[in-house]
Amino acid sequence: MNRAVVVLPCPRYPVLKVVMCSLTQLRPLTCAASASASRLVPHPPDLIKWVTREGGFVHRAVKIAQLDSSNGLGLVAKQEIPSGSDLIVLPHHLPLRFISLDSDPHDSLMLQLARQVPEELWAMKLGLKLLQERAKIGSFWWPYISNLPQTYTVPIFFPGEDIKNLQYAPLLHQVNKRCRFLLDFEQEVKSTLASLTPDSHPFGGQEVDASSLGWAMSAVSSRAFRLYGDKHPNGTRIDIPMMLPLIDMCNHSFSPNARIVQEQDTSSMKMQVKVVAETAIKEDDPLLLCYGSLSNDFFLLDYGFTIHSNPYDCVELKYDGGLLDASSMAAGVSSPNFSAPAPWQEMILSQLNLAGETLDLKVSLGGQETVEGRLLAAMRVVLSSNMETVQKYDLSTLKSLDAEAPLGVANDIAVFRTLIALCVIALGHFPTKIMDDESLLKQGASGSTELAIQYRIQKKSVIIDVMRNLSKRVKLLSSKDTATAEG
Repeated sequence: MNRAVVVLPCPRYPVLKVVMCSLTQLRPLTCAASASASRLVPHPPDLIKWVTREGGFVHRAVKIAQLDSSNGLGLVAKQEIPSGSDLIVLPHHLPLRFISLDSDPHDSLMLQLARQVPEELWAMKLGLKLLQERAKIGSFWWPYISNLPQTYTVPIFFPGEDIKNLQYAPLLHQVNKRCRFLLDFEQEVKSTLASLTPDSHPFGGQEVDASSLGWAMSAVSSRAFRLYGDKHPNGTRIDIPMMLPLIDMCNHSFSPNARIVQEQDTSSMKMQVKVVAETAIKEDDPLLLCYGSLSNDFFLLDYGFTIHSNPYDCVELKYDGGLLDASSMAAGVSSPNFSAPAPWQEMILSQLNLAGETLDLKVSLGGQETVEGRLLAAMRVVLSSNMETVQKYDLSTLKSLDAEAPLGVANDIAVFRTLIALCVIALGHFPTKIMDDESLLKQGASGSTELAIQYRIQKKSVIIDVMRNLSKRVKLLSSKDTATAEG
């Protein structure tokens, strides 16, 4: 994907709308938009009782509780639970997977639809299965599905103005892409199912629209886990997305107190999924899993929330020679040549995939690296005029921020000052400043507007943190350079 930090004028994003539904014999596939964390039905079955009745295990100290207004329902410890305890065990048949059963006549149609889904939107494939089970009267998974939220706080359901309020081009691109896919996929589904009779229809004859598809994709992306399935006859295991009833009510933390374990049930030789206490869990503490070392882009797109001071958050830019030349000149660097590197520099840029036929111009600032290694190496090389000195070092050294001034102090100072200027330019492309955003939050922004403002605050904070980090490095290098000159 070609992503740039520059915020382009926001097009008229296709917004997915949710429509009113009424309770009939059929289980409708769209429901009313709601600001609350309401379930699909007003009083769904007790999920803990269902899991245990179906052969699962739930620790006696685990309960479902309302955590707070933003997090909704989650799992909480009723009393202290020792480290290493099994918290939840799901037997093989309880997770919801997109699988083909020979006895199911609808499978060929479901597979045909699933083939139209790009791999990056894998959640939609399992979402089709979820919709099928939601529509089915007497579905085995209805006690689980009925406990799912009516709506999700992911950006595809934001009003158009709040999508624009995200202010960050890479995410705007992804939101627009998902909305376009759902609108196009709606037509594909309708075309495929148009001539079917209700008894041969995988969704019980109900119309499937972009709203219901969006609900299903969001339910899966925010709750499913990619785990190993059963062993293939050749001994390998396949990575399979699956929805894990009850387990998916554990919230996220980068410092979790629980983890997911897969084990083979000795009695059935089938795989079971467990949640085990990673640490001792105190009374009233929520059960927390780590969803992954993800940026706020993924958290908002797939889960509908952002993490304050997320250590894995970053800002994506396009490696652009003209922009880097402008940044260098703004930083006081004389005669930068990012737009026209020397042949030997071009060769190294090709090795970094920033030039040549296999180029990947997406680079990033922030996260664990502060400056992505490819970007740092490229800048060190292009801002150096000494080919012999550059060729003394391998790319891994040039990519490392911990490698202190491999091409000389003056080179690193020029690199860091250029990067600081680039950060200033990037911040300038946001229509509002952090002070403006914080003022809007204090005025009482709520719902998707609040989420959009919180998200863009975190993006700007990433850039500011990078600037602070690099400024400290420039100061330290400058002091060392001065001390060396005086010595």
